Amino acid sequence: MATLRLFAAARDAAGTARADVPGATVAEVLAEAGRRYGAEFAEVVANSRVWLNGDPAEGPEAVADADEVAVLPPVSGGCR
Repeated sequence: MATLRLFAAARDAAGTARADVPGATVAEVLAEAGRRYGAEFAEVVANSRVWLNGDPAEGPEAVADADEVAVLPPVSGGCR
């Protein structure tokens, strides 16, 4: 099982920052997480950048048990 790391809005939607999620590819891990955490989470993931072991991922990349899939939603804000 891959380790799913969640940040910002993805973490808020899932209610956790980290979870072990099964899947043979990045897309399968994200699909299972969407089933687990619901529509709000899936919507956040659709607008997020996804990384596999620190490298950008598109979805078809193979995932092994020791791999980490990270979801980084867009960040906005700041002040003058």
